[in-house]
Amino acid sequence: MNFPWLTTLVVLPLVGALVVALLPKGSTMVRQVALGFSLVTLAVGIGAALQFQPGAGDPFQLEEQHAWIPQFGVSYALGVDGISLTMILLSLILVPICLLAAWDDVPATGRRQHGYFALMLSLASLMVAVFAATDVFLFYVLFEAMLIPVYFLIGIYGGSRRKRAATVFLLYSLAGGLIMLVAVIGLYLAGPRGTEGFLVTNLMGLDLPVEAGRWLFLGFFIAFAIKAPMWPVHTWLPLAAEQARPATSVLLVGVLDKVGTYGMIRFCLSFFPEASQWATPVILGLALLSMVIGAFLAIGERDMLRLISYTSISHFGFIVMGIFAFTTISQTGAALYMVNHGFTTAGLFLVAGMLIARRGSRDIADFGGWQKVTPLIAGSLLFAGMSGLALPGLNSFISEFLVIVGVFQRHTWLGVLAAMGVILSAGYILWMYKRVATGPAPAIEAVPDMTGREKLVVAPIIAAFLLLGFFPKPVLDVLEPAVQQTLQHVGVSDPAPAVDTATAKGSGR
Repeated sequence: MNFPWLTTLVVLPLVGALVVALLPKGSTMVRQVALGFSLVTLAVGIGAALQFQPGAGDPFQLEEQHAWIPQFGVSYALGVDGISLTMILLSLILVPICLLAAWDDVPATGRRQHGYFALMLSLASLMVAVFAATDVFLFYVLFEAMLIPVYFLIGIYGGSRRKRAATVFLLYSLAGGLIMLVAVIGLYLAGPRGTEGFLVTNLMGLDLPVEAGRWLFLGFFIAFAIKAPMWPVHTWLPLAAEQARPATSVLLVGVLDKVGTYGMIRFCLSFFPEASQWATPVILGLALLSMVIGAFLAIGERDMLRLISYTSISHFGFIVMGIFAFTTISQTGAALYMVNHGFTTAGLFLVAGMLIARRGSRDIADFGGWQKVTPLIAGSLLFAGMSGLALPGLNSFISEFLVIVGVFQRHTWLGVLAAMGVILSAGYILWMYKRVATGPAPAIEAVPDMTGREKLVVAPIIAAFLLLGFFPKPVLDVLEPAVQQTLQHVGVSDPAPAVDTATAKGSGR
C-alpha cells in the first residue's frame, strides 16, 4: 500500500514523452514506443484501481503527500476518490486508443511525428495529475499546465485555421485560470494557512463569511464553466474541435473539458456549500440553456466536427444540471455521464475523422450514401450516434435517466424540460447520420472501408458502450460513496418521497 501508484501514473507518460522526443530523427519506432508507454501506464492504472476500496470512509485513497512550498502551505499531494479514479481510468483508456487512431495523422517528416506523440503523452501525464491533485494550488498549476500541450497540438498539427483556434483556446482558458488564481489566493488568506494550508481536506467545511464565500465560489465556477464549457462561454470549443486532429479533439472534449465539471464537484460544492445553493437557480438556468442552445446549434451545423462539439455543449448542460440538482441520483448520474460522454465523444470524433480522411472534407453536404461505400465506418458512426442520443442498452442511457430522475425529484418542471432535451439529441444525431450515410451511392472513386488498425480503435469504444450500458453497477458502486460525501459537505439530503395521505391511511400505514 506504500507504493506511489499515482506518482507512477504521472511519471510514466512523461518518461515516454522524453524517450519519444529523443529518438533519432527518421526513427520508425516513434509510434510504437508511444503506444507501448500508454499501454504500460494503463496496466499500472488498473493495478491502482484494484487497490481502491469503494465506501472505505476516507475522503481520499492512495494518498501521497510531500512538502513542496511549505512557506506558502503548498504540498505535492495526490489522492483519489471514486469520481477522480474513474476519470483517471477514462483518460488512461482513451490515450492508447487516440494514439492508435492518430497513427498516420502526422507524416514522419523531420521530427514532427516525434513532437506530436510526445505532446500526446505529456498531456496524458497532466490529465492524471490534475484529477489526482488534492492540494488546491497544485491543482491550479496543473490546470494551467494542461494548456501547453493542447496549444501546440492544435497550433502546430491542426487545420488551416489552427493558429487562430489555438490562440482563442489559450485566451479563454487563461482568462478562466487567472480568475481562479484570484479565488485560490483569497481562499488561502481566509483558510487555516500553515504548512498545509492548500490541502483540500483542510479547506472543506471552512467557515467563511457569506459574501466572501460567494465571491470565491464565483471565481472557481467561472473558470470551470469556461473549461466545461457552458453557454455563453462556449465559443472557443467549436473552433478548437474543428481545427484539431480528431485524436486531439477526443482528449480535449472527452477528458480535459471534464476538469470543469469535476472541479465544480470537488471545489465549488465542497468548499462553498452556502454559495453553491445560493447560485443554484442561475446555474440550473444556464445548464438548461446550454442543453437547448447546444442542441439547436448542432442541428443547424454543416461542419461534422463542429456539430459534434455542439452536441458536447448540450451534454455538458445535462451534466451540470445533474450536479446542481443536489440529489444522490442526479449527481451519480452526472458523474457517470462524465465517463460515458468521454467514450461517446471518442466514437463520434474518431469515426468522423475516418470519413473525413477518405472524403477530404468536413462538410456534411459533401457526403451522402456512404453506408454503401464504407459500411463498417457508417455502422460505427451510427453506433456512436445511438450512444450520443442515449439509446436504451447503450452507455449514455443510464446516465441521462439518472440525471432526469434526480432532477425531477427536486425540480419537477426542470426534469420535464430535461427529458425533452433527449428529443433534440435524437434530432441532431439522426439528421447527421441521414445526411452522411443514407441515400444513393455517391459518384466517387472506390475508397477502402475500415482497416485492421481502425477496427482496433473502434472495438474497445463499442465494447465500452455495451458494457456500461448493460452493466454499469461496478462504476456506480465506485461513484456513489464519493457523491454522498460531497452532498454531506454541502449539507443537503435527498427529498423525502411524496406519499398520498389518503392512500397511506387506506393501506393502514
